[in-house]
Parts: sequence; C-alpha cells; structure tokens
Amino acid sequence: MEQRHLGRTGLRVSRIGLGTLTWGHTEENDAAELLKVFWEAGGTLIDTADVYGDGAAEYLLGRLIERLVPRRDLIIATKAGSVPDPERRFDGSRGHLLAALDASLTRLGTDYVDLWQVHAFDPATPLEETLQALDIAVSSGRVRYAGVSNFCGWQLAKAATWQLAPPGTRTRLASTQMEYSLLQRGVEREVLPAAVDLGVGLLPSSPLGRGVLTGKYRHATPADSRGGSDQMAPFVAPYLDDTAGRIVDAVATAADGLAATPLQVALAWVRDRPGVTAPIVGARNAQQLTAALSVETLSLPDEICRALDDVSAPVHRYPDHDWSTL
Repeated sequence: MEQRHLGRTGLRVSRIGLGTLTWGHTEENDAAELLKVFWEAGGTLIDTADVYGDGAAEYLLGRLIERLVPRRDLIIATKAGSVPDPERRFDGSRGHLLAALDASLTRLGTDYVDLWQVHAFDPATPLEETLQALDIAVSSGRVRYAGVSNFCGWQLAKAATWQLAPPGTRTRLASTQMEYSLLQRGVEREVLPAAVDLGVGLLPSSPLGRGVLTGKYRHATPADSRGGSDQMAPFVAPYLDDTAGRIVDAVATAADGLAATPLQVALAWVRDRPGVTAPIVGARNAQQLTAALSVETLSLPDEICRALDDVSAPVHRYPDHDWSTL
C-alpha cells in the first residue's frame, strides 16, 4: 500500500487507516483477522481512542500487538479528551489528558503511541493548557506525533498557529481527524483550507458516509447493517434522505462505468482529495475490509471526479467565496 507523509512531518502512514471504533464489541479472533489482513496488505495506521468500548478497543489492540503483528510495523493513533460525563462531554485539561495517556499506554501494552490526538475542543479549558499536554507528552517520549480531532476551522487554525509561533519549542500539529465523505463535505468550508495552509494532514473518518455510500441502503435497510440496529440506526439516518440518495445513485453509476464497486469509487474519491492523508475505514469482518483495501488499485478519472464533485457540492457562499462573485 502506498505510504504518505502525515501533514508537514516526517511520519509516513498507509494511505488507508484501520478504525477500531467497534472493537469494544468485537471478538478477539475477528479483530485478529482484521489486523492480519490489514497488515498483510501493507497497512500501518491503526486508529483507536480511549473511549472506544470504554477502553476495550485499546486493550484488545494491545493483546494483538507482538503476538500477531510486530509493534514496529504499526503506526498506532489514539485519542483522549472525551469523557462519559453528561455535564462535561470533553475534558481538555492538562491533568486529564496526561492521565488518560498513561491509561492508554497501559491498555495498549506499549511505552509510546505514534500519534496522540485531542478528541475534541474543550471550551472550558484554555487552549494553551490543552496544547501544553501535547508538548509534555512528546518531550517525555510517550508520544511521537500529536494532532487534534473534531476541531472546527478557527479552532484548528488557532491551535496549529499557536504551536508554530515559537519555532522549535512546541510540537507542531501533524493531523486533524474529521468526518469527510461525498455525503459530508463540511470540512471543505474552513477546516480543510486551514489544514492545507498550516501543513496539517486530514484523516477522514466515516469516509463511506457511515456505510451509506456502499449502496447497501439504496432499496432497503439490511437487517444486519448498522442502519438496521436500534442502537446505530440514528447514526445512519441523517444520510438516508433524498439528497444523499441522488449522490449514492451517482456513485453507483460511476462504479458501473468503471467496472468497480460503489465502495471503491466513494473511498477513492475521498482518499485522493487535496489535503487528505488517509481515510479511516471501519469493517465488521475481513471480507468487508478486503473489499475496502481493494481500492488501492483504483484511481478515478478526472471526469468522474468532476461529476461526483458536482452532484455532492455543498452550498458555500459568503464569506467563503470571493464576495465580488456573489
């Protein structure tokens, strides 16, 4: 699998990442098969978080490291800052973040993570305090590179600029993780331009539109899908409207013309967008993951990209566009 630099850093990662959001409810043998398929395909970037399965995803990944795949062959990315507190969903305080990092390292069974990300912006904590936790983590050797997740445009720009202000004394942001797909192009408004300008690599989550872009929901909701489960149906529902349906139909048409699958077309589109480093793909089983990894051989023709751009174009007007053209 092709490797890409993460933002304006020396860290290279596979251009498809493996997500572990559901590993808190995944059998160890199934997770082992996923990891082995990913690794054998040349994948290196594994994305997790301290809240996935209340820590179970990190623990399961830690059990598989070394026993199945050498630690040196993986780029492990985890996150901290989300908390199960209805009064405070995010905690970006220095104390919480550093304690969460130590807990993650214990569950993962490693003395460092390659990429550590603040899971979300915490308005109750000064941003410079949150960012100082990243500096401390890197300087201590427990973290190799640092990033953020779910920061809007101004938050990302402020954080990345703060880290760059005194050269050589703070850890530059390597990444930002955000939802991005043909069904969710909101990051193009401000986040992506800021990331490109400041040398921050984008790691798209839900690159298949929460599974909708595979085409599985075009005619009905499969009983064994996330949309067919009581727990996950509300997660999928926003992407089952008429607008999304037109985009999915266009993806399916493009796939037919290319002798490919809708999954491959949708994933190739987001993978090769300017500023994107590696979409994070979740899979229920090895068959699904193999189907996603098969996108490695596909590059979309320019005319297909333009057609998909047009059918999924978000409405961005003032002040995003030049005011003189309005």
